[in-house]
Amino acid sequence: MSFFFESRQPGPLPWLVMVVCTIYLLAGIIGHDPWKSEDAIGLAIAHGFHTSDNWLKPTLAGEAWAEAEPLYHWLAAATASITRTFLPFHDGARLASALFGGLFLFLLAGAARTLYGNDAGWGVPLLAVGTLGLLVPIHEAQPAAAVLAASAGVYWGVALLPGRPLVGALLMGTSLGGSFLAGGLGGVLPPLTLLAIPLVQKRYAALAIVLCLGGVLAAAWPLLLAQHEPAYLNAWWATELAATEPRGGFTLGHAKFLGWFAWPILYIAPWALWRNRRHLMETPGMAIPAVGAIVAFLWYMSHDARTASALPLVPPLILLAAAGSASLRRGAGNAWDWFGMMTLSIAAALIWLGSVAMLTGWPAKIAGNVAKLGPGFVAHFSLFASLVALAATAAWIMTLARSPRSPWRVVSRWAVGVTMSWVMLVALWMPWIDYGKTYRPVVASLRHALPADAGCIGRLALGPAQRAALDYFGGIRTRWGSKACHWLIAQGEPNEAAPEGWTKVWEGHRPGDRSERLRLYRRSGT
Repeated sequence: MSFFFESRQPGPLPWLVMVVCTIYLLAGIIGHDPWKSEDAIGLAIAHGFHTSDNWLKPTLAGEAWAEAEPLYHWLAAATASITRTFLPFHDGARLASALFGGLFLFLLAGAARTLYGNDAGWGVPLLAVGTLGLLVPIHEAQPAAAVLAASAGVYWGVALLPGRPLVGALLMGTSLGGSFLAGGLGGVLPPLTLLAIPLVQKRYAALAIVLCLGGVLAAAWPLLLAQHEPAYLNAWWATELAATEPRGGFTLGHAKFLGWFAWPILYIAPWALWRNRRHLMETPGMAIPAVGAIVAFLWYMSHDARTASALPLVPPLILLAAAGSASLRRGAGNAWDWFGMMTLSIAAALIWLGSVAMLTGWPAKIAGNVAKLGPGFVAHFSLFASLVALAATAAWIMTLARSPRSPWRVVSRWAVGVTMSWVMLVALWMPWIDYGKTYRPVVASLRHALPADAGCIGRLALGPAQRAALDYFGGIRTRWGSKACHWLIAQGEPNEAAPEGWTKVWEGHRPGDRSERLRLYRRSGT
């Protein structure tokens, strides 16, 4: 069905797509500490696998963690082990996000190429790179990239079924199994509904292969848990069932979150549906992503408005956007192009201005705001970072000046602009961002205040990210409850009184964090 979407004009330049995607995937992966919340939690689970002989049960700071599936964390632990001679653990582990992110782009490009033609296959990675909501998940140590990769594999498998049924069935089955191992029920249930397509097409042999292969892969980990870690299996399964329960309907919060998270694909996809409305269910290129998008939207609006529940929407929306990008009306395309050029150019200018303010104190108002958000931070000039940012700025200017006319020009410009802005932010602002987000100095100060022979340490209102940071940076592991412990680490609000029977020994917080306080208490009379 490629004739619906191909154009006689040139499509995206393959070399540009590969360069942009490589830069996008690698920028910001290394060079900073674990950050609250998902990054620190994901790294803690991978670190647990790395330091333990048990690769079945995910743990966080030495305790079972029933809110995680193992696939992403297995690869993160493996990449950290491979790169341990030249990268710290957290940087090596985050390379798993780049690998899964690359796999996501490759598989989704394959689906688009099969459904819409070669141009769309090169355009899809650019649409994914330009999707704003993916910037943080794909660059942190969280399973989002693995869930996206597995979901993209399902779509490509479905797309291949008419022409190459065996290959399509094998890819679909493998990807469904991977979806479960990467994201549990929340990762597999939305793409699982695509099984309706081979069922309607009466491809029963392919359907049987998908079910058998996907079922075997998905069941392997739970079956091993049942044999070796039955208590953990029960806790994990109860958590999974609770997470799939509907939590209400669509709210204004859902609309606001999705409005920026899925920009710009959320606004291009409806155009493709409208343009092909008369043969919507007759064309695989429309039917497959349309079914996926409808199911994913129902899933999203029945759960909390957050990244995990919005991820199933991303692959089908990108595919629909690929079907519509090359056929946008001239006015709509020019409006998006103008908006992208103006917005991203202003963003680049503000990034540079903020960097100058950090280094020189001018402009004074911006320097004051930066100092207010990161009190105590001292900026240092880096020639390498400045050259990287200058190169990114030059690439953006060249893109604006020399982009060849093409139906995909606006998509290419947007993707390049987002990537170059991200590179500039990482190069110029990363030390300041890391200064405000890392727990390293806080934990070091707490470790100094805590006796070496402290023994049992209780915890009170301590979140998983704080527990992960205490263990990773200071080797401090706490116990739930405090009755048997002489020491207590608590999280609370500023000016919060000490619990009855405890004496405060230490208090600390991250720079610029006005609400979170970590406190160390000693039992009174000990």
